[in-house]
Amino acid sequence: MDFQVTEDDNALRKAVAGICARYGNDYYTRKAEAREFTEELWTALGEHGYIGINIPEEYGGGGAGLAELAAVVEETAAAGCPLLLLLVASAISGEVISEFGTPEQREEWLPRLASGRGRIVFAITEPDAGSNAHRITTAARRDGDDYVLRGQKHYISGIDVADAVLVVARTGTDPATGAAELSLLVVDTDAPGLVAQPLPVSVALPERQYTLFFDDVRVPSSRLIGTEGAGFKQVFHGLNPERVTGAALLVGIGRYALARAADYANQRTVWDAPIGAHQGVAHALAAARIEVEAAQLMTKRAAWLHDERQPAGEAANMAKYLAAEAALAALDAAIQCHGGNGVASEYGLIPLWGLARVLRIAPVNREMILNYVAQHSLGLPRSY
Repeated sequence: MDFQVTEDDNALRKAVAGICARYGNDYYTRKAEAREFTEELWTALGEHGYIGINIPEEYGGGGAGLAELAAVVEETAAAGCPLLLLLVASAISGEVISEFGTPEQREEWLPRLASGRGRIVFAITEPDAGSNAHRITTAARRDGDDYVLRGQKHYISGIDVADAVLVVARTGTDPATGAAELSLLVVDTDAPGLVAQPLPVSVALPERQYTLFFDDVRVPSSRLIGTEGAGFKQVFHGLNPERVTGAALLVGIGRYALARAADYANQRTVWDAPIGAHQGVAHALAAARIEVEAAQLMTKRAAWLHDERQPAGEAANMAKYLAAEAALAALDAAIQCHGGNGVASEYGLIPLWGLARVLRIAPVNREMILNYVAQHSLGLPRSY
């Protein structure tokens, strides 16, 4: 891994930041508080090739890797416009279909994903399964040339602005272990029998949350991604990128919060001195800056490992853990630095705090990351 920042990386980050600057955090805050998707910014990034920067060139993408996608995600957030849908449409769906899709599936979906004009969201979470994917009960049974899908998914982001959803479903049971055999199916969002029910949440986000009900939804077998029953392994080719881009989003949020706080601390004067001159303010911001920088390094390492096709699970989990803690520390310090203004809509910090707090829980919570590191990195007995 090379720590040298290249001209291409600088140019990419500057270009993305420039597009986002046309919109800014005021735009994001308005959209978040209205629960409206950031369509205009998404379209602008897509038109310039940044939504699908990780998709192969032959399908209209940028032909780059997860490292470049993570840079795009980070810079949108650092401009005060974090785009949560990049984690599912570009990182999960883009990576999974690029890797496991048939030539026909790639031709159908990748150009649309690359341009940003098509979106495929992701559905794995269920009310009763929690973090245990083997307990998924949403099932797809084969019926002639179709699969018939029945079950429920919970906390699914962006279904209202998507063309399709990549569904993780049980298609069998391993006779040796009793574990679920999972498969991946691309389901149109307007498929008969699919009902999306809005899920009210208190956090202000542009991406709305839904509970999905599949009532004998017929899905052509041509929509199966990869191999039936191998979905558990296949899905992690998307979940690791989701964790890496989630970490990048959190790093960007941390950068934005600290930049705003530093500006405020330099300008806000009390008792004839800028408040940034007081260690009670300065040290909290400085400590948060150190944590954000450390999280950024781990995020870059995890992206590099994925792009090099080396095992990236440990690094992706660690990056997501570090970045969530760092972003929340940065936001807490920034809000405290602003005093009462920290909760004012004008400064746009509270919606970002809500998003960062959500990402401390999802797509994998910090406790399960600690379990993973204890078991896989330290060799400790499994606790669950």
